Amino acid sequence: MSKIKSYIIAFRLRTLPLALSSILMGNFIAGYHQSYRWSVGILALVTTVLLQVLSNVANDYGDAVSGADNEERVGPERMVSSGRITTDEMKTTVIAFSVLSLIAGIVLIACGDFSMVSIKAWGLLFLGLGAIAAAIKYTVGNSPYGYKGLGDIFVFLFFGLTGVLGTYFLHTGTFDVWLLLPASAVGFLSAGVLNLNNLRDVENDAKTGKHTLVVRMGSSWAKKYHTFLVVGAMVLMVLYGVCQFVSDWQWSFVLVFPIFIKNLVFVLRNQVPKLLDPQLKKLAIATFLMVLLLGLGLFL
Repeated sequence: MSKIKSYIIAFRLRTLPLALSSILMGNFIAGYHQSYRWSVGILALVTTVLLQVLSNVANDYGDAVSGADNEERVGPERMVSSGRITTDEMKTTVIAFSVLSLIAGIVLIACGDFSMVSIKAWGLLFLGLGAIAAAIKYTVGNSPYGYKGLGDIFVFLFFGLTGVLGTYFLHTGTFDVWLLLPASAVGFLSAGVLNLNNLRDVENDAKTGKHTLVVRMGSSWAKKYHTFLVVGAMVLMVLYGVCQFVSDWQWSFVLVFPIFIKNLVFVLRNQVPKLLDPQLKKLAIATFLMVLLLGLGLFL
């Protein structure tokens, strides 16, 4: 395998649809409110891609160094633990994407609907720095929060609330309290994908000292938690539709609900952790489709 292909695998591009879901939702709603700015929309997507790749390569590096990645791990092959990319090379990659993410974030903030020297701009800058730190510290360092069962909280905050509300704020310079509903829904589903990942890896994580939320509360409770996340997301989206009702077209997003329900049924019935791996992709793509359908409904 060539080095370039190894890096492409390490970037884990299949995770991008889920990462982009919250950004697209913020873009769609800003466009519906006639406040869309092309520079913000495009740069928000670029910055998110860079942050997601940063998170993926940092995760590859961190899990290899900690020993969490081994021959018993289920899921896609990791490049550092397999020896295809050295730890030094991956560390350099993490630094490079940190710098690129910071540059893209600064340019994005500069394109926002407010002064670059305003409190709003500085607040977003610190939020961006927090996102970079969160992407790295999930598995890297002496005390990675992903090994303490805190990953779900950060996923909810950055893949849900920050993604939707932050993008909308960059477009408009304002905050819409109703956006907490769809933002939380995307955050719940993103946490659901992480929960599936941790359910799949629960046995190996427990052996290697990676105390995810699933390891801490057990698979049985993790399935109940998954039910809360998926059902909660659907309820929040329905509430948003009811509270912001304008046209029947805006209900287009409910077309994806059967996929959520099918995913939930499979998870509740499954007794073999490794069989959950395909469900990660299905839930992530379903979340992405829900956002696209919401955007289509608002456009129509």
